[in-house]
Amino acid sequence: MVARVWVGITREAQAGDYLAYLNRTRVKAHRETEGNRGVFVLQRVCGGRAEFVLLSLWESMEAIRKFSRGDLEKEVFYRADKDFLLEFDPKVTLYEVLVQS
Repeated sequence: MVARVWVGITREAQAGDYLAYLNRTRVKAHRETEGNRGVFVLQRVCGGRAEFVLLSLWESMEAIRKFSRGDLEKEVFYRADKDFLLEFDPKVTLYEVLVQS
């Protein structure tokens, strides 16, 4: 199994709206992709900013390739991201899952 991690940062005041947007876009797209084994959205608020970590689990690199349209380490962006995100990190980080309980 492979974990895929991406971080997006928005203003604290937009955190609720951004979470709803995430659920309609990224979370939905992850869940609908064959080979996805789960999605977690984590949030940390600090200094007026809300940091969201999107952690998804995948059965294989090939499943991630289907979701990411070929580039394993490139984030898939959506039209309204520019309305929320303070920073556009174009890369994701992939981890091999060694223990699952």
